[in-house]
Amino acid sequence: MRLFSFLVIAIVSVTIFSCQNGNKEIVTEKIQYDVNIKSPDSDYDWWIQNLPGPQREKLVETLLSGALEGKFQAYDYYNNPISPAEVSAILSDTTVVRLTQVEPPYETYDSVIIYSIIPEDILRIRFLEEWRMNSEDLSFEKKIVGIAPIARRVVLDIERWQPLFWIYPDKEFREKLKK
Repeated sequence: MRLFSFLVIAIVSVTIFSCQNGNKEIVTEKIQYDVNIKSPDSDYDWWIQNLPGPQREKLVETLLSGALEGKFQAYDYYNNPISPAEVSAILSDTTVVRLTQVEPPYETYDSVIIYSIIPEDILRIRFLEEWRMNSEDLSFEKKIVGIAPIARRVVLDIERWQPLFWIYPDKEFREKLKK
């Protein structure tokens, strides 16, 4: 009798849990968006477009050190694997600018400017996610398949946002990249 009761409970449990997961339909296999991790406006509430300092610093440090030390495989924009040395090179940007002397004879000259990206420059994170939704209660399940730190760069008074590299924590997604 105990065995029968156990089997009935097991079958009912499996049925209930499988039905719950079955209600989650894929909304999208890929959606990408940027999230500010440091608020662009100090007048906002602390939690709007912001992670508190220690949590933000830990997240950025985890991504950078993991990619630089080879703990996490980093990928370029085209999903090609890149080495820790290539990640290091990405964090140092060299620009050649043509300038003009401010005094006569106003000759032009080239100057090499080296910019280093430091953790404080990383103010956004780009997420690549898979979304599922239960249409009965509108509950969502978001699975992060990719993370990219984004640095704010200002060169010659021009602001730009530079995605540095991708890390794909989802093993299934990494396997798809190999095909």
